[in-house]
Amino acid sequence: MGHDHHHVGSSPAGQHRGRLAVAFGITTAVLVAQVIGALLSGSLSLLVAPAHMLPDAGGLLRALVAASLVTRPATDRRTWGLRRAEVLAATAQAAVLLIVGVYVLVEAVQRLFSPAEVGSTEMLVFGIVGLAGNVAALLVLAGGRSSSFNMRAAFLEVLNDALGSVAVIIAAIVIALTGWTRADAVVALLIGALILPRTLRLLRETVDVLLESTPRGLDLEAVRTHLLGVPRVIEVHDLHVTQIATGLPVLTAHVVVDDSCFHDGHAPQMLDALQSCVAEHFPISIEHSTFQLEPERHAQHERGHHD
Repeated sequence: MGHDHHHVGSSPAGQHRGRLAVAFGITTAVLVAQVIGALLSGSLSLLVAPAHMLPDAGGLLRALVAASLVTRPATDRRTWGLRRAEVLAATAQAAVLLIVGVYVLVEAVQRLFSPAEVGSTEMLVFGIVGLAGNVAALLVLAGGRSSSFNMRAAFLEVLNDALGSVAVIIAAIVIALTGWTRADAVVALLIGALILPRTLRLLRETVDVLLESTPRGLDLEAVRTHLLGVPRVIEVHDLHVTQIATGLPVLTAHVVVDDSCFHDGHAPQMLDALQSCVAEHFPISIEHSTFQLEPERHAQHERGHHD
């Protein structure tokens, strides 16, 4: 016996397709401009910007595609629709950013020992162009950056671009005033260092979802203890809480109840109490829950491990 919600509802990841489309257009335009600037100036830090803006543009495109996919309705084959597409897209974006960040660090270290000639004027001009585009894209994405993994990944990529553009501008000024060309490599190192921590954090969170870990911020033992506090509940086992996508935690549990519940018509009230317990009591509201109510003697008929 169970209770669950069969509707999938609207997805936070699918509500910002317009923002993603505009950000993708801006990022692509800036990418082309900075490639031209890197070729004219010979700057590594300016070359790094389009080097990781290319996967950023691809990431925004993936985010845009994912935002469209998650709006598709559920089917008999895909009972949650394509809601997890946003998690897959964010994981892919984080993995690409991780590779780019490592590449930047390695290349920058090499440039520290073997500095190259750099055109500071071209660096400055195209750094400003890049920053203007990055700021515009950030303003477009800012309103939805907390709504889903997908939007967080997109915002993170553009933020990294903006920080990189600021660093390029600073390096150009330093080179113009002092002639110290290693400033270009130092800036590239800073860009790489800015990319990695945020990327690793996002990658860890999305992998947790794919591994069906208990959602962050939810104490599973606290959930079990609270369920055991519901009148007539004797035992709770096979308790699992996972996350399908942003804002969509799911709970399943086997709940042993007093045998009288199956004779006095109290079972429906038990389901209501259990559902309200997980939907209203905890910081993370679990609206999609399935409970299997069992009499005390049912355990001997079950297969598999009880937790």
